[in-house]
Amino acid sequence: MKKGDLVPDLRLKDQNRKEFNFRDLVGEKAFVVYFYPKDFTPGCTKEACSFRDSYQEFQDLGAEVIGISADTTASHAKFSEKYNLPYIFLSDRDKKARNAFNVKASLLGLLPGRETFVFGKDGKLLHRFNSMNASRHMPEALEILKKYQN
Repeated sequence: MKKGDLVPDLRLKDQNRKEFNFRDLVGEKAFVVYFYPKDFTPGCTKEACSFRDSYQEFQDLGAEVIGISADTTASHAKFSEKYNLPYIFLSDRDKKARNAFNVKASLLGLLPGRETFVFGKDGKLLHRFNSMNASRHMPEALEILKKYQN
């Protein structure tokens, strides 16, 4: 995906086993989609909690946050409950979303990539950010959304 591309038309199950379609957000609100390797691991927990701690700021900007990994919906439900994560988690068991967003594996293909995408209210990609440093994703996404609002 490159800047200006429309969010893929994908349906995935959320942590409550409900079907979620990215295109349902188009025209409704801006959104941040972040891909991460695995629930309950130290870096991924830190990243998820940083989005949680700033979730109200995202909401105030009219944006939704969506976390995606290959974990099951049940794992996502436990993860979001344990850490009081108020946003959407999607299960990408068959890597349909990773492929549609073109998220590459990292560390010589050993780990699923950690990548964040920021979409405007029109569903078009504003910014794409790739780093294994989990602490950099939330501030970068928030900065882009603030810039987009002005």
